[in-house]
Amino acid sequence: MTTDHSSGPALAISERDSELNDRLTEALVAFNSAATGTPDRGTFSIKVTDEAGELVGGLTARTWGGLCGIELLWVRESSREDGWGSRILQAAEAEARRRGCDRLSTSTFTFQAPGFYRRHGFVETGRTPGVPGGHSDVHLFKSLTDSSPLGESQMC
Repeated sequence: MTTDHSSGPALAISERDSELNDRLTEALVAFNSAATGTPDRGTFSIKVTDEAGELVGGLTARTWGGLCGIELLWVRESSREDGWGSRILQAAEAEARRRGCDRLSTSTFTFQAPGFYRRHGFVETGRTPGVPGGHSDVHLFKSLTDSSPLGESQMC
C-alpha cells in the first residue's frame, strides 16, 4: 500500500477495497438517481451447473434506467459447442425485459466474443484500443424493442 501523508486528506493506494467499492457505488447511485430521477438500479446473475455441481457457465449483469449492462459472461471451454452461451444470453434478455429494460450493452475483447454478440443482434458502438497483444475492447449494444439494432430513438 502507498500512502501520501502530506497535510490535509490522506491519499492511499492498495488492492481492491470492497468496503470502498460499496461506499463509492452507494454515493454514485445516489448522485445518478438525483440527476436523472431514475432510482431503479438492480443486479442479477445466471448460473449453469452440471450434474456434479461444477460450473458450466454464467452471467452477471446490472440494470438501471431501462438498460441492462452485461458485465461478465463465461462458458467453460468443454461446453462452448453445446449452446450454453446462447441459452445464458437469451435468459439474460428475458430477465432484462422482465425488469423493464428495453436495451442491452456489453463489451468484449477482440480475442473473446464479438462475433458471438453480433450473431445475437448486438451492434458495435465503439472500441477502446490498447489491450495487450494488439487487441481492443469492443463495445456492443442491442435494442430489445426495435427491429433495428440501435432503434430509432437510440440513433445519433
